Amino acid sequence: MNPNSELAFFCLLVKLGSLAATAREMDLTPPAVTKRLAQLEERLGVRLLNRTTRRISLTNEGEVYFANAQRILGDIAEMERLVSSSRAAPKGLLRVNAPLGFGRSYIGPAISLFTKAYPDVEVQLQLTDRPVSLPDEAIDVAIRFGEIPDSRLIAKKIAANRRLLCASPAYLKAHGRPETPGDLAGHACIVLRQNDSAYGVWRLAKGKQQGEAVKVRGKLSTNDGEVALNWALDGHGILMRAEWDVAKYLRTGRLEQVLADYETPAADIYAVYLERLNLSAKVSYFIEYLRDYLSRHADGPEQRALRW
Repeated sequence: MNPNSELAFFCLLVKLGSLAATAREMDLTPPAVTKRLAQLEERLGVRLLNRTTRRISLTNEGEVYFANAQRILGDIAEMERLVSSSRAAPKGLLRVNAPLGFGRSYIGPAISLFTKAYPDVEVQLQLTDRPVSLPDEAIDVAIRFGEIPDSRLIAKKIAANRRLLCASPAYLKAHGRPETPGDLAGHACIVLRQNDSAYGVWRLAKGKQQGEAVKVRGKLSTNDGEVALNWALDGHGILMRAEWDVAKYLRTGRLEQVLADYETPAADIYAVYLERLNLSAKVSYFIEYLRDYLSRHADGPEQRALRW
């Protein structure tokens, strides 16, 4: 006898409360139902039901078997629902969180195209540079930069990204170009106050050498990346910013990269979501769409490498 059908048979028997009612529901004869119950109890080696001519009642072992059978059948039904929905076309409400600047420039336009391709999905986009806590806030997918420390979350990389040091040609002409990380101490640096990262500390490494933490200073600091970028464009100093934010300005020459031989901490872009949404059609379709959209975008690291 199939274990799942055994569980379903026993749960139906308990819920209907009699052998006769179960026989009618299953289109069997009462003796056939009695025999099936006897076979189940014989296999388990315990009595599950006390039965009289009019009613049945659960034994202690029967109560344990019934409670666990209900739970197992519920888990199987939920698993099948999730697997089935993962193959279905995406629909329903999708709540997305993204950083302000990156969200405006890339996630917003990607969502515009995504909803045209999948009109049954309704998207709510929340932009903030404050990291959200997915277990505590009503967010399905969060777009984040760098490593994801929370092991309760699933993080899928949707685009490569690097942090670059750059400045305007006018600033470099007036103040010179740093040759080593230590030279940054003598330059005006535009400092971003974001998240919990150490304020004004830039970490740079070269090859296999151990990374160097450099304390930088400048007259200007902000918690807004777009403001900091505009200050760099205006010639106020050297800025460390994600490649996706500065790519178009490097391409046109309004900014120039400095200390290009040095690496900064990783800033790859991830779509982050709770494990329970792993088989959600709207989440999986959206993440794949984002990955494809960013892979073809002119500001991506791979695209810039091809042109350079």
